[in-house]
Amino acid sequence: MKLYDISLTIAEDLPVWPGDPKIELKKISQIDNGEEANVTHLSACVHIGTHVDAPDHFLGNGETVENLSLDLLVGPALVVEVPVEGQITAMDLQSITIPEGTKRLLIKTANSQIWAEGLKEFKEDFIAIEADAAEYLVNQGVEVVGVDYLSVAPFADPAPTHQILLKAGTLIIEGLNLSEIVPGEYTLYCLPLKIKGSDGAPARVLLQKD
Repeated sequence: MKLYDISLTIAEDLPVWPGDPKIELKKISQIDNGEEANVTHLSACVHIGTHVDAPDHFLGNGETVENLSLDLLVGPALVVEVPVEGQITAMDLQSITIPEGTKRLLIKTANSQIWAEGLKEFKEDFIAIEADAAEYLVNQGVEVVGVDYLSVAPFADPAPTHQILLKAGTLIIEGLNLSEIVPGEYTLYCLPLKIKGSDGAPARVLLQKD
């Protein structure tokens, strides 16, 4: 059995969505200063690094992250690679093999190279899923979609893709690092923090290969 950690490390230089507060990590107690323990304070938006979007994020329907089904976020998953330079369309997804019955789909693109290279600046031209591709995934019965940048949707128009997926009950995992992952079948373990009333939460995400 092999475990792969596909989560991004939360750090102050991790890119965040433009307009969101920067990640702050501050030592508020330090052994080196004669105090009893090291204690770190974290200040950040809930949509940092590897995270899960709750339906409330774009639907405003009160379906928040602490009530998400963990049954959906844990189980067999398929990693596919989509070799596109622009945005992912329904035609792009039709051109790759997504077996019938696939419930959890993680999409690897050139975005993962950003994490492999350790780039710290936010990239507005990241590869994302167009609205027609989101419709295609819903129609295929996909219930969890994971992507390898900070949004499942294009920077210029984030609402339609999110709304299509979330209205259908399809959960979204964003900010995966798939740079070391070979496409294929895995077991997914995605556990978002249980934050009351939140529209999303950071998550530690693992893939297991038997």
